[in-house]
Amino acid sequence: MGRYYPPDASKPPTFNSTSHPLGKRANKISQGILTVRFELPFAVWCEHCTPPALIGQGVRFNAQKQKVGKYYSTPIWSFRMKHSACGGVWEIRTDPQKSEYVVVGGARRRDYGSAERGPEAEEGDLKVLTEEERERRRGDAFAGLEGKMEDKWAQGKNGERVEELYEMSEVWRDPYEINARMRNEFRAKRKIRRKEERYKEDMQNKFSLGLDIVEETDADRARASLVEFGGAVGTKTEEPSWKPLFGETKTSRAVAPVPKTKKLKAEMAAEKSRRDLQQTLVGNTRAVIDPFLSRDSGTAFRVDLGLLKRKRDTQMDEESGTKPFASPEPTVTPMKSGLLPALYDYDSD
Repeated sequence: MGRYYPPDASKPPTFNSTSHPLGKRANKISQGILTVRFELPFAVWCEHCTPPALIGQGVRFNAQKQKVGKYYSTPIWSFRMKHSACGGVWEIRTDPQKSEYVVVGGARRRDYGSAERGPEAEEGDLKVLTEEERERRRGDAFAGLEGKMEDKWAQGKNGERVEELYEMSEVWRDPYEINARMRNEFRAKRKIRRKEERYKEDMQNKFSLGLDIVEETDADRARASLVEFGGAVGTKTEEPSWKPLFGETKTSRAVAPVPKTKKLKAEMAAEKSRRDLQQTLVGNTRAVIDPFLSRDSGTAFRVDLGLLKRKRDTQMDEESGTKPFASPEPTVTPMKSGLLPALYDYDSD
């Protein structure tokens, strides 16, 4: 080891004389069999299993590769593999004539329907002409011309696709510039995201919220825009729901100033009457609910005790020099115009 032996050496040492370089894979190399890793080109049904089992495309097996024939100068290879589930043996061979694989025994190919390769291949598949198509093109000039036109159209379409892929790959010609731009955009968005997170944390701490604040959506904005907080500018706001318990003051009864507008007297009178009627209706409605909200609650109520008040005559008696008393007239106690049915007038004992 470590020495150089010229080719014409009398007794040069030999290495790996008892084993093959491929190891156990070449145990049957004398029979022309080599063990390789074979991947199923399509799904197959195992006929040895009961009921038949489906093995999907892409499953790998240790297969014995062997040359079994030729198609012109292209060799035909046979792959024999063992199904580990049932112990059955499959054999799949290459078909250079149709450019595909053929299941010879032990299994059957899954039927894909119209997606199976054939004379009318799907778009994107390699179209292989059959012998009948080739003979028809050789014998018919028009068929050959149509075939050339189809090939030319397919070539142009494939060229457009290649150019499109090339343009898309041009974007990543300078990876450093692309990554730098992406990092800059990410930093800006990260700052905004952190700012929003701090705002949410402050809101949770301020209002002691035990719930997570979610992001605002378009539906939330639309729903918030429908909420009205008070009337518009220039419109009359509603009267307060509270009123003094023992009557109203003069300032509260004061009539609102009429805006200086160029309106006719008839229009102003109609608007005033409408406003008074509206206030009366609202006041009566509220008074039914709460008697203390009556507008006339401040009017003093006089109790009739049955006493008569006499009235002096305006002319003096010339002889006596005194003013005689007039005939007694009963006084009528003024009743409250807006007296509520819930309040009753009780006579004194």
